[in-house]
Amino acid sequence: MSGHDVVRVAEQDIAYVASGGAGRSVVFVHGNSASSRTWDALLTGAFGERFRCLALDLPGHGRSSVAARDDVYSLPGYAAILTGFIKELGADDAVIVGWSLGGHIALEAAPNLPETPGFVVFGTPPVASAEQLGQAFLPNPALNVTFTAEIDTESALSFAKSQLAPGSSLPLDELVTDILATDGTARAALLASIGAGNFADEIDIVAHLPQPIAVLHGEAEQLVSLDYLRTLTIPTLWRHAVQVLPAVGHSPQLEAPQEFAEILTEFITDLD
Repeated sequence: MSGHDVVRVAEQDIAYVASGGAGRSVVFVHGNSASSRTWDALLTGAFGERFRCLALDLPGHGRSSVAARDDVYSLPGYAAILTGFIKELGADDAVIVGWSLGGHIALEAAPNLPETPGFVVFGTPPVASAEQLGQAFLPNPALNVTFTAEIDTESALSFAKSQLAPGSSLPLDELVTDILATDGTARAALLASIGAGNFADEIDIVAHLPQPIAVLHGEAEQLVSLDYLRTLTIPTLWRHAVQVLPAVGHSPQLEAPQEFAEILTEFITDLD
């Protein structure tokens, strides 16, 4: 795996990591207050040796520069970064894997990515309005952190714990570090943007998506409602059902990376 490289996208310096694989391209989009290192186990393992993995840091996250304008910190703003990143890296044929906020960004961008062969989203309940967030997400107070500009270590720890299965023994240091390092304006501006309805109708997008989409869900998820996901109409849903991953929460890429890599490989293989 190479170190962090930087590409210029829409007047932003976007840091990213690439694996050494030569197979189909896979673009990974991390979640709110996270970074590309959430994908390290995939990029450094057998999956990354097989596929050309590209994991970017969103503006204001990880090693990427802080956004030049607050409107970058919105689903349309992030989606423009994602589509520009794909173009700059020559990855039009990439499978897009989006986690949590990253999945919402992938859905926002989907209508502008006609050559993308398929999408994988998890921790991402598609919604059509801000009012639906209460149905789509479980009533977990840790979610408040994702929209709060200034947070302390205790709040970051609470949010980190909510991203794993209850009682998980996985170390929280890297999650907490990424949460605290994220530009606080990214969280506050995203809330303002969502509150203003500045995002696409994701329910309509998945209802008319021409490409296959895999929707994954951790069995011990603390943030997203499985019952809600199962109410959605998604004609191109992979295997015709939400795929429930055993014994993991919101972050299967961290909690069970080998099993997560296996299901990604199955999805990609089904596309060929």
